[in-house]
Amino acid sequence: MALQATALVTSKWLAQAVKVQGKMRVLDTSWYLPKLRKNAKTEFKKKHVPGAAFFDIDQCCDKTSPLDHMLPSEDYFAEYVGKLGIENDTHVVVYDGSEFGAFSAPRVWWMFRVFGHSAVSMLNGGLRNWELEGRPVSDRYVRPTATEFKASLNRSWIKTYEDILDNLETKKFQVVDARPTGRFKGLDPEPRDNTEPGHIPGSISIPFHAFLSPSGHFLPKEQLQALFARAGVDLDHPLCVLCGSAVTACHVALAAHECGHPGVSVYDGGWSEWYTRAVPEHVISDGRGKHL
Repeated sequence: MALQATALVTSKWLAQAVKVQGKMRVLDTSWYLPKLRKNAKTEFKKKHVPGAAFFDIDQCCDKTSPLDHMLPSEDYFAEYVGKLGIENDTHVVVYDGSEFGAFSAPRVWWMFRVFGHSAVSMLNGGLRNWELEGRPVSDRYVRPTATEFKASLNRSWIKTYEDILDNLETKKFQVVDARPTGRFKGLDPEPRDNTEPGHIPGSISIPFHAFLSPSGHFLPKEQLQALFARAGVDLDHPLCVLCGSAVTACHVALAAHECGHPGVSVYDGGWSEWYTRAVPEHVISDGRGKHL
């Protein structure tokens, strides 16, 4: 089977690809907000796509940062994925077990791409639809044989706090926030302690779940384009995305990629960093422009 590196693959495609036993690695990338009290690794041990390994975004991260699961260094990422049996010519397929159909998998899809690995796809519909279609799951795990992977970080796809702050004046790029609308407007609480809701001045709200159908699949290209257009996003101009900690922000990056615009940058610190560092007038709340 030829190398398949489209952003999204179907469960039918994956089921066939797994049987071929080509140079492919399936990764369960499940992650849940702490307040859900659900352990992704425990869930993986109970059931996963046969042959999958577990990718932990809380381990493959910058452990010196006070923020959750920030991008690690090139060397750390290379070591981590090498231990999962992934080489530079391995086709990686990611999925998660979220009820949404996709929650953390787009983040890992983007991580591989930002570290220079374009042969990465996401299972459209996730484990939820894999099971609904009657496909097999397993509790058996065989540790992959460690190998060598070389990472090359594309720094142009990453935005810092300073970049976002400068952009308030320069407006060089659009900013889309993927958190739920209530958190964006300052009406619903943030899931993390010591962080209040609100948004960055001038940012646009497109909740991550808007990119997904009720079945948990990404919307078709035409509907994604319409969604961006309704929100006032011009995909022909630079775009940066964020959420609470750069997990569901990557839904926006994947959707833009599907629309033919792969160079979307991610504000890795997200709202968690912005709320901590920004001056009060740069934290807009309640949808009426009230300053916290």
